Amino acid sequence: MTWKDVIHYATKGSPTPDRFIVKTDAEWSAQLTEEQYQITRLKGTERAFTEKHCSTHETGKYKCTCCHTPLFDSSIKFNSNSGWPSFTDPIKENAVKYFKDTTHGMIRVEILCNTCEAHLGHVFPDGPEPSGLRYCVNSISIQLDKNE
Repeated sequence: MTWKDVIHYATKGSPTPDRFIVKTDAEWSAQLTEEQYQITRLKGTERAFTEKHCSTHETGKYKCTCCHTPLFDSSIKFNSNSGWPSFTDPIKENAVKYFKDTTHGMIRVEILCNTCEAHLGHVFPDGPEPSGLRYCVNSISIQLDKNE
């Protein structure tokens, strides 16, 4: 995946997910904590350096908090010093959905779970090689599965 691919997906449409989950706001609200709901369904952002996955370096797969779809592998996690967990690529090309975000007076690329459209964070072109990408993810949007 390259920044050019990210921009293409954000403007032309993301890859088709393996499956798609749709729930009502009431169903998501009943399933998630208030904080999880605020971040994943209402596109909130946790405070930098406050959540557990920012400094977690355990082996496993990071899955979507809402639908448990594998999103990122711990082997591609890196310390970006941004205050949020950072990854160089998704686990699969179609795991993440890309959306042009023009909120807060700037243009960014929002990343969502491609299965349930949970807000994950944003992707930036300032990561390490080989991709040069930094998937900056809210810790609350993901859960580490150490068994995979």
